[in-house]
Amino acid sequence: MGRSRVGLGRRGEELAAQELWRRGYEIVSRNWRCPAGEVDIVARRGSVWTFVEVRTRRGEGFGTPEESVTGEKQARMRIVAEQYLAEHNLLEADAELLLVAVEMDRAGHLRRVEVLALE
Repeated sequence: MGRSRVGLGRRGEELAAQELWRRGYEIVSRNWRCPAGEVDIVARRGSVWTFVEVRTRRGEGFGTPEESVTGEKQARMRIVAEQYLAEHNLLEADAELLLVAVEMDRAGHLRRVEVLALE
């Protein structure tokens, strides 16, 4: 992965974490990994545990962040979330999956940060 792409992803994750915090979420973990995959952000608001995929796009050449999260990706997110909850003895906890869509223009200026529920 190119350095500019990694930097873009990190910036997107930081903006996503800031937006979630602004909305009252506590950021519990970032880039949590298990054999089934990775989740960008694990957060909690009240008693609900939230598993967040962050998708950052610059320009419009690769479609929107929303278009990049397939049903297969959502299924993997569910498995990773279940693994996290099991490892942390939270199997009875309420959980949700979110996408934070971050879009920037070609110059790197923020166009939008949007928090969306996944199915």
